[in-house]
Amino acid sequence: MPTVLEVEIWSDVVCPWCYIGKRRFENAVAALREAGDDIEVRAVYRPYQLDPTASPGKATPVSEAYAKKFGGPERAAQIIGHVTDVAASEGIEFRMDRALRANTLLAHRLLWLTEATGHQSAMKDRLLRAYFEDGLDIGDPDVLADCAADVGLDRDRVAAFLESDDGADEVRRFLSFARDHDITAVPTFVFAGPEGQGWMVPGAQERDVFVQVLRRLADRLRATADTPDTPDTPDTADTAADA
Repeated sequence: MPTVLEVEIWSDVVCPWCYIGKRRFENAVAALREAGDDIEVRAVYRPYQLDPTASPGKATPVSEAYAKKFGGPERAAQIIGHVTDVAASEGIEFRMDRALRANTLLAHRLLWLTEATGHQSAMKDRLLRAYFEDGLDIGDPDVLADCAADVGLDRDRVAAFLESDDGADEVRRFLSFARDHDITAVPTFVFAGPEGQGWMVPGAQERDVFVQVLRRLADRLRATADTPDTPDTPDTADTAADA
């Protein structure tokens, strides 16, 4: 039987490094599969808000949001240029000249909904593309419903869900959990096996770093499989990425 590794990925849909990190992580999982590693990776996305104060229903150009956050238009342009170049190296085309910064609470509720349907990873991809490539307002319920339809969900049911309060409390509990457990850099990957052993790795690490972490954790789980009472202390990587 394969060694099962469970991964919680804490991220936001307006975080450039979260998009880059998702691509690198998925490439790492594909590399393990191609190499014949007997490892099964089960990933789930958890919510994090870079800007919880963003006004719902009032999207603003990301260039303005970055200028305000990072000390002016010149610095904002430098940061945008850098992450755009890094994204391109991973096969992602950022169009941050038209990206709209919005409140992401509704988007996280939609991701919470899709966890149970098996569409969560595809939904995450679609939301990231909507924001970083298509210039769509991912705080708009109609946009979110359209994105959900794009990945095979029933648009009308998703629209009704977004009009309700379903999932709101659950998402807020996850947000509180992140604050209470010092998850302050996104993306943050929390790797854990069936017995809870694992590592917390902040930042959009390179593909080979993810490969190494997954292999090391799988080796540790195999080594401790016959001694479940052996304590295991999580390791933390210190590299964090700007968001």
